[in-house]
Formats: sequence, C-alpha cells, structure tokens
Amino acid sequence: MDLGETVGNFLFFATFMGTTKTAEARTCQSQSHKFKGACFSDTNCDSVCRTENFPRGQCNQHHVERKCYCERDC
Repeated sequence: MDLGETVGNFLFFATFMGTTKTAEARTCQSQSHKFKGACFSDTNCDSVCRTENFPRGQCNQHHVERKCYCERDC
C-alpha cells in the first residue's frame, strides 16, 4: 500500500467518523415556587432554582409578567 492510498483511506474513514450524530437532551421547565416578584435577573433566578434542586434557571416572559423558570434536561 503506497502513501497516497494510505492517506486516502485515512481521509475516507475520518470523514465518516466525524459525521456521527449526537442526540441533544430536551430542556424541561418548571416555574419556580420560591422566587418572589418579577424576574429581571437570570443570576438571581438561577440561584433560587439551585435551592429547588434544579441545575439552572432563567427569566422568561409569561403573558405580561417576567417569571423565573427552573430548567433541567429531561
């Protein structure tokens, strides 16, 4: 097997190995039960959600109000 054939085979297999698909986890949200008032700071929301055993939280618009929603992969 010459060098050109070896390089060609390597590139062929590397191409297929690099195109594997990975499944992304969906994100489930739950409105925080402990957060009080309008949510304007993702940092504050995130901190409160961690006390509710969620890995993260962020502010989202809910009708007219901004509320804190806790998130986790589901």
